[in-house]
Amino acid sequence: MVTDTGKYLTFLLDDEIYGLPIKKAREIIGMLEIIHLPRTQNYIKGVINLRGKIIPIVDLRLRFGMAEKEYSERTCVIVIEIAVHDTQRLMGIAVDTVSEVINIQNKEIEPPPEYDTQIEGNFLTGLGKLKDRVILILDIEKILNREDLVNIKQELKDIK
Repeated sequence: MVTDTGKYLTFLLDDEIYGLPIKKAREIIGMLEIIHLPRTQNYIKGVINLRGKIIPIVDLRLRFGMAEKEYSERTCVIVIEIAVHDTQRLMGIAVDTVSEVINIQNKEIEPPPEYDTQIEGNFLTGLGKLKDRVILILDIEKILNREDLVNIKQELKDIK
């Protein structure tokens, strides 16, 4: 069950509403120039230089097996903080558009479905219910796996 209650940053991918705990979000930026990392998964678009910090960018559409979509002026990068080997790291997730910050009470959150959905169940912590909407609440820590992190680290070493 979801341990985070309270405020969630919501965003859209293919007209579906997703959310992540607001405390994981550091900032929202427009799309910057991405430096491609050649030997990584297709959903790892590369890295950006954000005020001197190199941050990997993950395209959530591709991570969830959706069709690739050209970035537009509405495309945003949500800079999030994730735990990597007991250290907090920044990562950017590219989304179609950011929507709003909403409050979801624990009683309004159901466990993720056990049947096949468009995205893997292990990426979800629950389904938030708000009036006539369902928000897919992400476990943002699971977007990148250990192999992804190793590949990114190696590619960054090769660039330097």
